[in-house]
Amino acid sequence: MSLKVKCPRCKKEVSWKDNKWRPFCSEKCKMIDLGTWASEDFRISDDTDHLTIADNSIDDEELM
Repeated sequence: MSLKVKCPRCKKEVSWKDNKWRPFCSEKCKMIDLGTWASEDFRISDDTDHLTIADNSIDDEELM
């Protein structure tokens, strides 16, 4: 039995094994997703955006 996953873009169920576009179902879904990241519509949040190294409220241990 082959592992089936849903394409993160279109939600189509696809086989994981022997899928050269995995986790996507096709090159089209892969490129759409890449374009979304490149245009910064998707972002990984950073809770430290408001802090700077010069900020005295940050301990050295917090930076590690």
